[in-house]
Amino acid sequence: MRKRWIEFYNRSTLATKIRFSYLVLLVPIFSILFFSIYNLWSGNQRYEDMINSTLVASEFSLDFKKDFDYEIYLVIVGNKTLKESDVDPMLRHAKNVVKGLENITESQDNRDRLQDIRKYLDSLQVYVARIDENMAEGNLYEENMEIWENDVQIVTTLVRDEISQYTYYEIQGIQKSKDDYQKFYTWMLRFCLIALVGVVVAVGIMSYLIPLSITRPFKELSQVTDEIAKGNLSVRANVNTGVEATALSNSMNTMIDKINELLEQVTTEQIRLRKAEFELLQAQINPHFLYNTLDAIIWLAEAGEQKRVVGMVRNLSDFFRTSLNQGKDINSIKEEMLHVKSYLEIQHVRYQDILSYDIEVPEALYIYSIPKITIQPLVENALYHGIKNKRGMGHISIRGEAGEKDFTITVTDDGIGIDETRLRQVQSGIQNKVLTGKDFYGLYNVCERIRLNFGEEYGIFIESVYGEGTSVRVILPYVEAK
Repeated sequence: MRKRWIEFYNRSTLATKIRFSYLVLLVPIFSILFFSIYNLWSGNQRYEDMINSTLVASEFSLDFKKDFDYEIYLVIVGNKTLKESDVDPMLRHAKNVVKGLENITESQDNRDRLQDIRKYLDSLQVYVARIDENMAEGNLYEENMEIWENDVQIVTTLVRDEISQYTYYEIQGIQKSKDDYQKFYTWMLRFCLIALVGVVVAVGIMSYLIPLSITRPFKELSQVTDEIAKGNLSVRANVNTGVEATALSNSMNTMIDKINELLEQVTTEQIRLRKAEFELLQAQINPHFLYNTLDAIIWLAEAGEQKRVVGMVRNLSDFFRTSLNQGKDINSIKEEMLHVKSYLEIQHVRYQDILSYDIEVPEALYIYSIPKITIQPLVENALYHGIKNKRGMGHISIRGEAGEKDFTITVTDDGIGIDETRLRQVQSGIQNKVLTGKDFYGLYNVCERIRLNFGEEYGIFIESVYGEGTSVRVILPYVEAK
């Protein structure tokens, strides 16, 4: 049996060994502590009950006889009626005191004395009733005085004597308890000192053996972590001593591999982000868009529309200036609205017979950040895939709305819309990061850049009804633009 326990202990994990060591130390300590506290509390409770019992009994013995005899005398001589006197309240109070003492005392002899006192109090109640009857029949003074002298005073004397004896024996019990507690305290002090010496010795031995068995492998692991801190991710831990150290060594190797994977993933994501921004910027500098805009400017110039030519050139300049944005990846909402307004003004000149628009974004949102060229691709989709396919006048609306934790910019058109099958494909592609077609590459690109900059909980959300129109919500956090 002993051999099995030794084998079990040797095979145990470090945590099990430490728990077992704590158990060996703490169980006797807590047992002693519980035993001591319980005995101290119990003894103190008994001691307090005896003290309280003695105090109550002392007050009762001092006051009751004198006050009760005097109250009865005042009734007999006619200074008070029985109802005006304190006789009945004194008897009730005395009985309550006796009842309380019965609940406190632990001595059977004192319980018997309290029973005798209860009988004496009942006798006093009988004598009081007899005096009251005599008073009602004509104030038989002599007979009442005889009852007072021969009955009442004798019984109150007996009550006083019994209470005095009760107090005396209670004080003896207190003295005995004090002696018992003194012996108990002496024994407990010796026992605690011996136990303390034993615990100190055991702790000293364990504090030497347990650290000795675990410090060496963890020193090796510490050396590995130092190399990792220096940036050397090619290092690996090779610790095979101890269950915990081995598990930690394997976890550390896994962590190093995971860090390498994450670094590669971050690098890939950055490349994706830069590629997406570059491709989107290329899409903005679309030769067809530029050629068509320049053709429109030439047409307006030939028609003598000088002011409109100036406006077109200014809008085209603002459009490309905001697109380039000094190489920055993030715009403010104000800059983004200027960019999309320039685009819409240019397109409105070209498609004034089918396009109208309005922009209502609260100025309070102008200070917050948005990835560059986010709204314009949504407007372009609304124009080319929605309104132009409708074959009639269409309207594009841009709205901004502030929420508690984020804000929304919604691009809505009343164009042809998207059929249900295609809508599900687009929504699934954006949600699962799978490109669903070149005609919706702009939407995918915009959503990816928002997620890469602000997190997966943000992005774009599309709703559409075929034949009625499309709404694209852009959800962004409150991050002030720099």
